[in-house]
Amino acid sequence: MKVCEEFYINGEWVKPINDLKTLDVTNPATEEVYGRIALGDKDDVDAAVEAAYSAFESFGYSSVDDRVSLLEKILEVYQGKYDEIAETISSEMGAPIGLSKAAQAATGLGHFSTALETLKNYKFEEVKGSALIRKEPIGVVGMITPWNWPINQISCKVGPALAAGCTMVLKPTEIAPFNAILLADVLHEAGVPKGVFNLVNGDGPSVGEAMSAHPKIDMMSFTGSTRAGVAVAKGSADTVKRVHQELGGKSANIILDDADFGKAVTKGTAHMFNNTGQSCNAPSRMLVPASRQDEAKEAAKAVAEGIVIGDPSDESTNMGPVVSDVQFNKIQGLIEKGIEEGAEVVVGGPGKPEGLNQGYFVKPTVFANVSNDMTIAREEIFGPVLCIIPYKDEDDAIRIANDTPYGLSGYISSEDPEHALSVARRIRSGNVHINNKPTGIDAPFGGFKQSGNGREWGEFGFEEFLEIKAVMGYASK
Repeated sequence: MKVCEEFYINGEWVKPINDLKTLDVTNPATEEVYGRIALGDKDDVDAAVEAAYSAFESFGYSSVDDRVSLLEKILEVYQGKYDEIAETISSEMGAPIGLSKAAQAATGLGHFSTALETLKNYKFEEVKGSALIRKEPIGVVGMITPWNWPINQISCKVGPALAAGCTMVLKPTEIAPFNAILLADVLHEAGVPKGVFNLVNGDGPSVGEAMSAHPKIDMMSFTGSTRAGVAVAKGSADTVKRVHQELGGKSANIILDDADFGKAVTKGTAHMFNNTGQSCNAPSRMLVPASRQDEAKEAAKAVAEGIVIGDPSDESTNMGPVVSDVQFNKIQGLIEKGIEEGAEVVVGGPGKPEGLNQGYFVKPTVFANVSNDMTIAREEIFGPVLCIIPYKDEDDAIRIANDTPYGLSGYISSEDPEHALSVARRIRSGNVHINNKPTGIDAPFGGFKQSGNGREWGEFGFEEFLEIKAVMGYASK
């Protein structure tokens, strides 16, 4: 069993300041205890912030060359722990080991590499008009990250923050914390200066709220549910700190009539079920022409029935459990709600898959004849549940796609790129994928409306950690 009853503060692992409180971490495939962590409180947050605040006095003015060398070393050390990171993610949040190796752990390398390349090519100073414009690190950053793509959502904050010259305090999810602990070891071994990176485990009320309200934290970077994001924003308001949020989604996948229809439905369904549906940008609402809904139902059903569900450590598994009993019960309740409100169950439905009585396994479920006012079309289910929604014409499809409080991603399938682009221009979301093109790791990631504000990934994500200063007089003639 993994045990970590310390926090990483000021370059070393230290005991909690107050009485030890612990939390068991559960393996969602077995429902057995996988590990145990200490839970921090306000005093531990204060210690971590003070370390970060002091470290910023030097790291905030470090040279680009020094930060380039640091990021190169981080990538080297990370690569050496790659398999352990992948196996840890699989055990604590249930991702199949193949997915964990190919995508979950890989995103860490991707984001640190992108931060490195951005730093090498970025102009921190330029003359515009009569002013010298400087881009400077924002200062101390508080980071709160979730469990669904854990190392991805940590590294896309930590990588660019380090590149920018910021110092930081991370509160990773308490549900899947051990990958973050491994990353702290990576950063320590790579020689990140004391106080630049700090980690305090804990829950939202005890640690997250203390970070949001802390006067010496200059920015909060949060990824998680819209509900929790609102709480972070409210907690940060009194100190007028910058708040960056990457929140929920209910993304529409519009299959246009001129698409390669079977291929589009098959790919869209497979994407929906990837990571057991636990992705904020999952294409959870599939919009199809009403006259072709039966065709879509058959193609989606075939994908669902071909999924291999089971032990995440088995290389043949391509769908693991959802992360927790709380998540399992939420998904089951929403599936029942869909049936109650009149949606047609094409495949799947309530209960666990046959033969999988232990673990938080959910049947891959496809609903059809869904109307956009049903609960399953409005709420983020965050599980392997696809809603097929028929539309009358293209304008109706666009109206349905935009009829949501969210705006993270959109998906459009068409054999005509110009046609697809004309629809993409009308979709109110931060990302749009034509013909299931994946997100580029150097492209901006983030949403409209209640899906958050600001962007992560690439140069746009890097600039979230910078302040702009205008210096008058230096460039004037």
